[in-house]
Amino acid sequence: MSTKINSKPESKTPVLVIFAPTASGKTALTRELFSPLGSHFILNAEVISADSQAVYKEMDIGTAKPDNTLCVEIPHHLINLLNPDQQYNVSDFVDAADEACMEIYSRGKLPVVCGGTGFYIRNFLYGVAPTPISDEKLRNELKERIVREGNEVLYSELQKIDPESAAKIHPNDAYRICRALEVFYLTGQKRSNFKPEGEGQLRSRYDFLFLVLEPQRDVLYERIRKRVDMMFEAGLEKEVRALISKGYTKETPGMKAIGYSEWFESNNIEEIREAIKHHSCKYAKKQYTYIRDIPGSTVIDFSASKEDFEKITAVIKQKFTKYFY
Repeated sequence: MSTKINSKPESKTPVLVIFAPTASGKTALTRELFSPLGSHFILNAEVISADSQAVYKEMDIGTAKPDNTLCVEIPHHLINLLNPDQQYNVSDFVDAADEACMEIYSRGKLPVVCGGTGFYIRNFLYGVAPTPISDEKLRNELKERIVREGNEVLYSELQKIDPESAAKIHPNDAYRICRALEVFYLTGQKRSNFKPEGEGQLRSRYDFLFLVLEPQRDVLYERIRKRVDMMFEAGLEKEVRALISKGYTKETPGMKAIGYSEWFESNNIEEIREAIKHHSCKYAKKQYTYIRDIPGSTVIDFSASKEDFEKITAVIKQKFTKYFY
């Protein structure tokens, strides 16, 4: 519909960043605003997924990836990149997102970083904090301890020495637990003490518009519960069983996600279903941890209504007029 009309090179790249918890309506919003078929279509954009699990192949239903139809309407990046047994971290995400932003804007389109992994979004906005180089021997020792003693023991250890980092890490996230402990034992400093250069200031290479969508909590929880039921109807059990048959276990990086890890804790389908609902609602509340204090954010009470779309459309147009239209 619209292309960049300013022929002068810009010193910054415009980027729209949208944070919203799971099941809040992110997909409907991007389709409404950036698909030519959307009734509020404002300009051409490409979406960069800020979802830590969408990078994994063969994990479609449990991660609620955008469907093929939407990906045709709006190109999506950083989905289906890795096998479930491959590790993916925040540095990988930021590097890939930076590259995608440059490519998208070079084609006269708006880069839209959109997702619910607040840890990824925060590091994209501020930059990744420098940390010590990994010590392979120490890391292997911590991995062996995780296997031998379990996640809970090492997570409890982390809570004692670095409660700030522990509060931002899921108790089942063995990779991040080990990394935080590794940093402490290598340096004697908490992982949370390592801050990006210019902490408190967004990266200057970008002209950000950061939108935070906040649905009403009770409405969101009901949407989450319904979505989980829909996942089961769509074949979540079959998807998980197929992954397990390929040798993936509860220690596989991709299988630690909500919607997958629960299948290793029970053989009762209804117990698994309820556990996924419970963990998803709990995670939705926690997702805001990383983005609460980011300056310049525009917080929008979001119910995916026509009025919401119009409000967001106006905010985007006002911000990016000098780049587009």
